[in-house]
Amino acid sequence: MLSDGEQQSANYLTTGTWSQGAIKEAKKYCAANEVANNTSNGYSTIAEPADWNVDANAKFFHYCDNETIQGFEFAEFPHDKVPAGQTLVCDMSSNFLTKPVDWSKYGVVYAGAQKNVGPAGLTFVIARNDLIPGHRADTPLLCDWETFSKAANTFHNTPACWPIYMCGLNLAYMVEQGGIPHLQAKAVERSTLLYNYIDGSDGYFVNNVEARYRSRINVPFRICSNEGLEKKFIAEAAAADLIDLSGHRSVGGCRASLYNAMPVEGVHALIAFMTTFKENNARPAAE
Repeated sequence: MLSDGEQQSANYLTTGTWSQGAIKEAKKYCAANEVANNTSNGYSTIAEPADWNVDANAKFFHYCDNETIQGFEFAEFPHDKVPAGQTLVCDMSSNFLTKPVDWSKYGVVYAGAQKNVGPAGLTFVIARNDLIPGHRADTPLLCDWETFSKAANTFHNTPACWPIYMCGLNLAYMVEQGGIPHLQAKAVERSTLLYNYIDGSDGYFVNNVEARYRSRINVPFRICSNEGLEKKFIAEAAAADLIDLSGHRSVGGCRASLYNAMPVEGVHALIAFMTTFKENNARPAAE
């Protein structure tokens, strides 16, 4: 951990809105070194790992495994780019429990429960034991991991009981369904169906993310590069009980989120609607 007054460096990889926000916040506390940044290409890809600007002396390396807004996900993070002995920290908020994790590679993983596990109001923090002590003196009490690790068989304060209870029920259900292997297979099935349809639409629907970085969880897409057509699509989809298909307000367009709770039947329904919409709405003439 960083000691009081130190401006030690930390590596931050920017792949979308959430990792961009993370490095902005980090600059309040340390010398944040940006390993790579994909804003110039619209977050559609990232520089080859061999070209990353990694600070070998940094305290830790932070990245976001899946960017919900841009639909950018690491199928396999290049762990060899993290210097030996450097702590790897990962934001897994939106793809947590959708694929296996090699926990030996990570020092800290954090994730909001609300995407794949349970209701909003609960955050998972998985920290290696040796990283729990050694906090800065100005660390707020409730941000100090020792506050909770030392509260054996009790709690420092009353936790969010209902979200914890609901997550417990859902986790038990996930285990009954087959656990991570089952959830991973479903994530691949859902996203593959949708990407194959988009790619086969002759450019009517378009996803601009490089294939190897396409998210299995969040699929943003544009319709003929036409905002009017996209607004019509979103409105008619909502009328057909296909809701929340608008892209994030910061980027526009459309987006289908395929979290663990989404059944494959929902993807089939979306594809059927997209097919009908394409048939009924001709591609606008080029200006």
